[in-house]
Amino acid sequence: MRKMTIEINLNELGRVQYLTEVLPEIPTNTILYKKLTGLGATYGEITAKRDSIIIEPNVPVIIGKCNDPKHKDDNLFGVYEGVYTDNIVNYLEKSKKKYYKILTTPESFQKVKDAFEELEMSVHCSCFLLFDECHKLVKDADYRSDITLPIDDFFKFDQKALVSATPIELNDPRFKEQNFKMIEIQPTFDYKKELWLHHTNNTLQALKTVLSKLDNEETAPLPICVFINSTDIIYSLMKQLDLLEDSAVFCAPKSVDKLKKNRFCNVYEEWNKDKMKRYNFFTSRFFNAVDMELEEQPHVIMLTDVYFAEHTMIDPYTDAIQIVGRFRNGVSSITYISNTKKGLPQRSKEEIKGYLICSKEIYRTMKNFYDCATDRASRDAYRAALESLPFNRMLDRNGRENWFAIDNYMDEELMKNYFHDENSLYKAYDNCDSFIVYHAGYYCPLGDSERLKRENKSQSIKDKRKEIVRQLEMLGDCVTEMELEYKRDLIAADSFIVEAYDTVGKEVIEKLKYSKKKITEAMIQKQYSEKATGTEVIRLIKNSFTVGQKYTRKYTKEEIKRIYALLNIYPPKAITSKTVCDFFMVSECKIKGERCYLLIEEIL
Repeated sequence: MRKMTIEINLNELGRVQYLTEVLPEIPTNTILYKKLTGLGATYGEITAKRDSIIIEPNVPVIIGKCNDPKHKDDNLFGVYEGVYTDNIVNYLEKSKKKYYKILTTPESFQKVKDAFEELEMSVHCSCFLLFDECHKLVKDADYRSDITLPIDDFFKFDQKALVSATPIELNDPRFKEQNFKMIEIQPTFDYKKELWLHHTNNTLQALKTVLSKLDNEETAPLPICVFINSTDIIYSLMKQLDLLEDSAVFCAPKSVDKLKKNRFCNVYEEWNKDKMKRYNFFTSRFFNAVDMELEEQPHVIMLTDVYFAEHTMIDPYTDAIQIVGRFRNGVSSITYISNTKKGLPQRSKEEIKGYLICSKEIYRTMKNFYDCATDRASRDAYRAALESLPFNRMLDRNGRENWFAIDNYMDEELMKNYFHDENSLYKAYDNCDSFIVYHAGYYCPLGDSERLKRENKSQSIKDKRKEIVRQLEMLGDCVTEMELEYKRDLIAADSFIVEAYDTVGKEVIEKLKYSKKKITEAMIQKQYSEKATGTEVIRLIKNSFTVGQKYTRKYTKEEIKRIYALLNIYPPKAITSKTVCDFFMVSECKIKGERCYLLIEEIL
């Protein structure tokens, strides 16, 4: 692809030149790499003397620009969910003497196309199509398949361009076929920003430390903006750090509903500075394109937890730059908190390409079997096999290669390399042209890996308790407030096994093979030997017998005798099967002809 460089400077007031000052109009068949956010690329197209359709990645961007006072005379019209073809038709009919300026999401582009067709107008000939934040075509292709729907139409436009401050490799052969060129905007000044990278094994504690430092250092507190692509993590952090009353969350509509079900009300699908609080949390819906104009310069914190959710990974070459660029008046500090995971694969670009080539060949072979199948049963079997193959995810709705899905896979797999270990993460940010990176490790006795292990819902109760005991051993004597907090987390996870560990220790627990009944018995014995309370017999009996269960008279008598013997206590009267009636209301019954007791309720 041909490449052209245009320099951009600071003016005499120290302000960065606007894009229109160096590039009055974006040329057709161009990929514009502007390097800096806030240069006014979309502003330039909105004010350009031509009909324009601008595809924006998310709804808040469109609403923000349509409501911006500086665009009140620019005839903007936003198209997204809830706006219909008829609405667009009405807009077009009313705009005969004005330039069309339509802002649409990728998913709603079809409605724009339909409106032009209804008026018997050629959208491909009459409008300039600008795909803003084009890196999103690749970044979001895995979970937002409809984002690439306008691409086939994009290449049919006579006049078109893509723009981003953070481009990504685009391999669709149509870029080459149509002689696309790249225009790179090159700043002549130092534009790097300082970023503190906190590598940690415990994201919660690292965030707590960072927030505490900011709270202690500031006489006049500035807004704190935390970017995490998971509302589950956001809610958990707010709850654990006791920030619910002082926080606002900005996220997608479905996530808004989810948080409101948790009785959290300060949650919004659109950003407005009046809705902000001391702590403000943003999901990826607000990573790109949204202009957040604040009088203050906020503190920006980005957070990744690869153990909880890999989709929280923040790419230094795209996501981090875009996040910092949301604040047009600058920021006071940039902090990135992240853990790493050695289980993530490390593959070179060549290895990933080899995997894709092989996957494609396997798909083609199976597709050939499907095409040659002579009966319905065989075709159904081959179809099911085709749908399960990895390369199936790289195809569009028409069964053609989706180059953006392929690029997305390449990008996601390469990004995993950064989060394999601390050094890889630091190198990735250090190699990014946009940041000067300061590195600080933050490590705790127990971290995110341990949390994941004890919260694993697929493991048995026994395995969960084994893990908690292992973590208690790692923790050792709890002295510091941090260690006590970790122990409180373990108590919340399973209070019984923590109490057992404190009472009888690891060795006894393991000897009793994590049996709750036997461990409870051992705990009562230990407590009796240290300080008798007179309730030990009752506790042991109620540990051995369960209300609602049936027990034979023989078992009942023997078990009660065993319990008294454990404590070396001799009861005032002889133990019989009826001794159980001193502790439970019972009903006599039979099991296979053998006389039994059904325990109805405890006698307090």
